[in-house]
Amino acid sequence: MLGYDADGFVRDGVPHRVVAGAVHYFRVHPELWEDRLRRVRALGVNTVDTYVPWNFHELPDGTVDFTGWRDVARFVRLAAGLGLDVILRPGPYICAEWEFGGLPARLLAVDGLRLRCADPAYLAEVDGWFDALVPELLPLLASRGGPVVAMQVENEYGSYGDDAAYLAHLRDGLVRRGVDCLLFTTDGAHDTMQQGGTVPGLLATATFGSRAPERLAVLRRHQGEGPLTAMEFWIGWFDQWGLPHHVRDPKETAASLDELLATGASVSLYMAHGGTSFGLWSGANHSGAHPLDAGYEPTVTSYDYDAPIGEAGELTEKFHALREVIGRHLPLPDGELPDPPPRVAPQRLERADGRASLAQALDALSRPRRHAAPLPMERLGQDRGLIHYRTRVPGPRPELPLRIDGLADRAQVFADGRPLGVLERNSPGETLPLATGPDGVVLDILVEALGRVNYGPQMDDRKGITRGVSHGHQRLFDWQIRPLPLTDLSALRFTENVEAGDGEARDGEPAFHRFTAELPSPADAFLALPDWGRGLLWLNGFLLGRHCAAGPQRTLYAPAPLWRPGANELVVLELERHGTALELRARPDLGPVTAAPSSEY
Repeated sequence: MLGYDADGFVRDGVPHRVVAGAVHYFRVHPELWEDRLRRVRALGVNTVDTYVPWNFHELPDGTVDFTGWRDVARFVRLAAGLGLDVILRPGPYICAEWEFGGLPARLLAVDGLRLRCADPAYLAEVDGWFDALVPELLPLLASRGGPVVAMQVENEYGSYGDDAAYLAHLRDGLVRRGVDCLLFTTDGAHDTMQQGGTVPGLLATATFGSRAPERLAVLRRHQGEGPLTAMEFWIGWFDQWGLPHHVRDPKETAASLDELLATGASVSLYMAHGGTSFGLWSGANHSGAHPLDAGYEPTVTSYDYDAPIGEAGELTEKFHALREVIGRHLPLPDGELPDPPPRVAPQRLERADGRASLAQALDALSRPRRHAAPLPMERLGQDRGLIHYRTRVPGPRPELPLRIDGLADRAQVFADGRPLGVLERNSPGETLPLATGPDGVVLDILVEALGRVNYGPQMDDRKGITRGVSHGHQRLFDWQIRPLPLTDLSALRFTENVEAGDGEARDGEPAFHRFTAELPSPADAFLALPDWGRGLLWLNGFLLGRHCAAGPQRTLYAPAPLWRPGANELVVLELERHGTALELRARPDLGPVTAAPSSEY
């Protein structure tokens, strides 16, 4: 059992220092969990911590799943088998640069529900999540012989609100359901954040990445005695589309960690291994005052985080620098360091062997629903993906501006099937010119959702079209709407044996491209689309994530367990600019780098 006295942590009656590393099981293929945990243990930590994302476990049909990739208990037991204690951070909100901060998108369809406060409708939803989750966790607690020594109440709540009744409800809900391990809160090392997020009687911890004595002094003002803990010690940073890849100098990072450990404080390295936000699980930030203001900042698929253990398990220069520092304060584990994971032999697939137009596949992929006005995804039961809207604009009409109010996040607009242009969330005043002939025009709008906001006050981030579409001063009504979650592509019918010049897809007209890659045996690979625009990429039916020419990320990680010996199917949905070749590489390319601003640490 882990507890604490006036001087610090105590584990089974012995003074103890927590030196943890964050690893998110939901960002690592389950067949690689043990490998990544072995690498984290080799770094020298004695504890692993992970969030538990509610929306990852709750399936679209409402059931809650703890099997396969979602078997958090298996992940915890693997950690225990390697001699690691475990800290769990079950939310209900987790941030983590994860879609909607871990909350289910369906909450945004409940009229009047207010997030992350003591609103009865929200508390009822949280109670349902805890009713499903906590029984899975109880056998893992240290009091029952398991490795879980501590559990977090909410996450960085003081960065969002100050509802003490809400935090007390979460604490009491965990205790009432049988959680008897150490409970704690985590907030930024600022007085206002600590004031809003701490709970009387619970251990307070802080998040930061540098200037440890200064930050710990802030924490001490709110945690009068007991251990001082940097629950997230940021040793890297995440990336956003259109900006450079963030890195932090290994020597400077190691020096900051050494300064922290020299104070006697405990720590969790965020991230020890970042992994990948596969599929459409990446979240977003928002710097504006209103959800529909410019200032929306979507996060890339890779969660490499410039961590000491890279996205594909590589032990980086930062790994060795941090391991040396940890070894000055704790005994390091015996044994050789793990070997690098095997990588593919590079190959270039020069041309797709099949193609399918998205416009022609709409009926195969989704059933249309008729509504008077455009509705956002959440009102249609959709969580992520694309959504398609169609109506007819009457005519004849002179050229008038077409405007979308409440766009989230990027719209491709078509008139009678021809690309009219693109509208973006961060340019809310932009319009497209549209004239119609005597018979009017069929207007199609394909909206791409790029991840719900996961941090800050603008989390009520509904996707699709939330208000309406106007031509001139007139609102357009009578819409066909097709949700396109793209979770199953089996209904696609590809044109076979595509040859150069044979009905090639035109830029601006979305289409699926199928490639076949032959591998002698599975190995890690990094997939690159060097001449393409933006879209999605599947490997053997599994959605790896987004590709985007704006970068910084230029490759998508494709872990070995997703490959098969022999033929493998790769499907690219290209929305903007159709390339020709797809490359399998042995090394990642996360784009041009920049040092993360010191203010972020």
